[in-house]
Amino acid sequence: MQVFSRRFVLGLKLCALAIALAIFIALLAWRIMIKPHPAVGAPVEQVVAFSHKHHVGDDGFDCRYCHTSVETSAFAGIPPTHTCMTCHSQLFTDQPMLAPVIDSLRSGKPIHWKRIHDLPDFVYFNHSIHIAKGVGCEECHGRVDLMPLTWRVAPLTMQWCLACHRDPAMHLRPVEHVFDMGWKPTEDQRELGTKLVAAYHIHTSTLTDCSTCHR
Repeated sequence: MQVFSRRFVLGLKLCALAIALAIFIALLAWRIMIKPHPAVGAPVEQVVAFSHKHHVGDDGFDCRYCHTSVETSAFAGIPPTHTCMTCHSQLFTDQPMLAPVIDSLRSGKPIHWKRIHDLPDFVYFNHSIHIAKGVGCEECHGRVDLMPLTWRVAPLTMQWCLACHRDPAMHLRPVEHVFDMGWKPTEDQRELGTKLVAAYHIHTSTLTDCSTCHR
């Protein structure tokens, strides 16, 4: 003898299916919008052991040589394999660590680098405006010229961003020094920053508006 009606059993199955679907959607949304970051201070292994210390610190590469769109767009840009090969078609071509670069050039498939500084999808960040307003690369990325493997130095939390937006004067430098690693002001940072806030027409009253970062 059937204890529950077919309609009741069907309702239970549909409820279970709805709960499973809701959990799946929630997990998918979390994966898309709130991506877990690498731990602060933990070097991230890449398919190619690229050293900023060697290229920037030792050889003096300018950030813009590889990150070509950092001054003109929201995204700083990841160098294509051809950029690497401008040097490595002649240098260290037989080194095993460069094999993925050679394979990428031959196959035409780009190298898949792991993102180290990756904000949630609901946050709008534009590299070019920060560069234009005198925010040095190392303010967010740290001394990459000292990193054999790159790691994250900042938590990238909302409070961390707001701390700068509330008091930008302490984080600004002349635009000609934005890409200089280890730059130090020759005068008091507060006085210099206050001058730069005015010179660069930074509207501090709107920097903490929700719409500045969430659009």
